[in-house]
Amino acid sequence: MSTRALTIPSVVIGRIVRGRVAADMLLVVGASALIAIAAQVAIPLPFTPVPMTLQPLAVLFVGAALGSKRGAAAAALYLLEGVSGLPVFAQGHGGAMWLAAATAGYLWSYPVAAWVAGFVSERGWGSTAVRAISGMLLALGVIYLGGWSWLAWLTDARTAFAAGVAPFVLADIVKVAIGAALLPKAQQLVSRG
Repeated sequence: MSTRALTIPSVVIGRIVRGRVAADMLLVVGASALIAIAAQVAIPLPFTPVPMTLQPLAVLFVGAALGSKRGAAAAALYLLEGVSGLPVFAQGHGGAMWLAAATAGYLWSYPVAAWVAGFVSERGWGSTAVRAISGMLLALGVIYLGGWSWLAWLTDARTAFAAGVAPFVLADIVKVAIGAALLPKAQQLVSRG
């Protein structure tokens, strides 16, 4: 057996030596905390079980700023924190039961939406405001699809749209515009780190 087969690839060693793995881990943990903080900015709406939060903005922003892998990892870590009982979900909720509640479809969609936002950002969609907004809207569609499909399964398609999508469209468009405006600076900071 060759000694090359017994050694860790030089790429991995190089990343560890340069501290890239530690930096990536810190970015993922910090981004999951950002999503958790954004979840606490919540406005309950009387006609829907879904509160209006800043989570979609945080998830899309994290994905676009960190890239597909780290963004999805941050959103997945956020879900793991919530499932473990930490009060990171909207309005300070936590526990595994929230991944089966009325808002579960949105929660489950977050890692996929962050990955989509990161994927399009890595391909230059974050280079201009129009392209960043387009990419973030595409990822927002993933969140809507996840939330709507879960609510439709619990109720029906029309009720799910009226309670889980329609009330949020205008506010989410504003959130996407804010995220796109902040994205270039965030990408600069991440690339320096």
